[in-house]
Amino acid sequence: MLKIAFNNNYIYPLEENHRFPMIKYELIPEQLIRENTCVDENFFSPGKIDSKIVLKTHQKEYFNRFTSLQLSKKEIREIGFPLSQELVDRELQIAQGTVSGINYSLKNGISMNIAGGTHHAFYDRGEAFCMLNDQAIAANYIIQEGLFKKILIIDLDVHQGNGTASLFNSNPNVYTLSFHGKKNYPFRKEKSDLDVEFDDNTNDNEYLKVLKETIPKVIDQFEPEFIFYLSGVDVLQNDKLGRLSLTLNGCKERDKFILQTCKDNSIPLQVSMGGGYSIVLKNIIEAHSNTFRLAQEIFF
Repeated sequence: MLKIAFNNNYIYPLEENHRFPMIKYELIPEQLIRENTCVDENFFSPGKIDSKIVLKTHQKEYFNRFTSLQLSKKEIREIGFPLSQELVDRELQIAQGTVSGINYSLKNGISMNIAGGTHHAFYDRGEAFCMLNDQAIAANYIIQEGLFKKILIIDLDVHQGNGTASLFNSNPNVYTLSFHGKKNYPFRKEKSDLDVEFDDNTNDNEYLKVLKETIPKVIDQFEPEFIFYLSGVDVLQNDKLGRLSLTLNGCKERDKFILQTCKDNSIPLQVSMGGGYSIVLKNIIEAHSNTFRLAQEIFF
């Protein structure tokens, strides 16, 4: 059975114009259940992650200040959320949801998180709605627990996974791959193991051509034992923070290729949802829902 981490603690950003898309966290599971893609049993509510697991990835001083609500005003502005206990609790649950997904992935081939993909969180700071880097924490957990030695993080959010790249820039056991907008945020990029940059208005054909050439080569060369996939849908043509021009069908084909490739190669994967800020709410819901529909179709 497909297992999906979910919690209903919603936090809205400081900036008014960034608040609208956040309702997706509530609407996506409702949509999946209404259309019978999922049932209640597909979802699980994660607890709070153990600080010892987090501190294998993040600085103790930063983590303690974050969890005790002691971040500076500048740090809070860079994160983009008002600092509160509810925010801390949600972030701890998101990270645990991704870590908990590992065992479901080993059993079923895949697990998912309706949230996560917090790839702008660095060792000692957060930014851009990201405070704790859930997939980085989970990757380190896999290695430290001796489950696997070689991890691939495929980050297809439209924004470079700068925090993730920084966290693993000297770790040969974790391969970071980021597809992102060349001129988009973050404007100072970090160095991933492989960065693939796209010009503004890149369409389905160009994007998918590069994707289908790149992913098999990376898998063949690196031979990962576990894959984390950040499936951001801010690549859509009407995304207000995206600047690329993929259609809903193109985004779906992207996800289908990643999931089918993992299935064909018998590589377990965990999927975190990432960004999606379309000016049309139904497009956000549809694009994200497609990822869960494909997971059911390909793995179950």
